[in-house]
Amino acid sequence: MDALSRLIQLAQLQGNLDVRCQFAGGFAVDHGEAPRGEALFHLVLDGGCAVEPAGETPLLLEAGDLVMFPHGAPHLVRDLAGSASRAPVRYEHDGLLPLRRNADGPAELDLLCGRFRYAPASASLLLSTLPATLKVSLRDSAGLDALQALVALMRHEAGQRQPGALAVVTALTHALFALALRAYAAGDAQRSGLLPLLADARLGAAMQAMLADPARNWTLEELGRVAAMSRASFARHFGERAGMTPGECLARLRMQIAGDLLLRTRRRTGDIGQDVGYQSEAAFGKAFRHYMGSTPARFRREHA
Repeated sequence: MDALSRLIQLAQLQGNLDVRCQFAGGFAVDHGEAPRGEALFHLVLDGGCAVEPAGETPLLLEAGDLVMFPHGAPHLVRDLAGSASRAPVRYEHDGLLPLRRNADGPAELDLLCGRFRYAPASASLLLSTLPATLKVSLRDSAGLDALQALVALMRHEAGQRQPGALAVVTALTHALFALALRAYAAGDAQRSGLLPLLADARLGAAMQAMLADPARNWTLEELGRVAAMSRASFARHFGERAGMTPGECLARLRMQIAGDLLLRTRRRTGDIGQDVGYQSEAAFGKAFRHYMGSTPARFRREHA
């Protein structure tokens, strides 16, 4: 399994669609802060709108654009003109999803709104380096044919409303998350963080190796060989790209994997510690408290 797929699996991600919005003229829909463990998203199927994240510059969205709030930040979705006159929004059902409408005529905006639910403790490494607002534009993402095709399929299923359409579109949201992260990682060669690191062929190979064998006592020399770099060059490039040292990254990976095992199995804490490279249960417990904020036993009780 590739590194990004493994991290998404550890995050226990689930995609859900909440509502479809079809608006014309003036409108403004306020979204408060989402509960912990939820990342809200909006996908423009047709038309355009503006999104105003709290404390940030407004974003203009057009057909095919996706905006996601990985940490559940509050935001406002409004018409492009910022009209003062706004027709009341009514709630209906389009046979696929709950539907918000503010006009009887043709819609000027067709918007799918939903959320990605994840296990906060198990997703911290994946999401910690993401910005408060993440926008992916098909117009700016040259070569991302898969993302364009996915959005086109979601638009088709939402529009046709054939039997099973909701199941299809809901399943596609999981793929949408992965493709959006891939597009974000590839969008700026100067960007730092875990996702840009995974997009780097050589550094990503080292990350893949750590995920495949977290119990191994990886040295900089060994990881450098995997990345086809010298020890010093690997350490420097990894730190610049990831924003953390290889040792810090390995420790955090181990804790994410251990947390997943604690929740999915009833195995002894000491055995799980050995699986991620700790021969002593006491050493594992100390590292787990440092990175996850609680003892392994308490983590298991509170997050099961």
